[in-house]
Amino acid sequence: MAKVSKDMIIGDLIRIDSGIIPILMGAGMHCIGCPSAQGESLEEACAVHGIDADDLESKLNEYLEAKAQ
Repeated sequence: MAKVSKDMIIGDLIRIDSGIIPILMGAGMHCIGCPSAQGESLEEACAVHGIDADDLESKLNEYLEAKAQ
């Protein structure tokens, strides 16, 4: 099972599972397709958007864990 960490690049997260996109957008990251997403870490993007990186990391991992079952 894939596991997300907040130091991972957003573009890499999306390549792991495109189902992550709605979670990111729901958290307030509406720039998934922008060039920054290809080189910005989850933690960096959270800082820019005022989102709690630890909380979002947990939500993404919960999603991946549930999908793996």
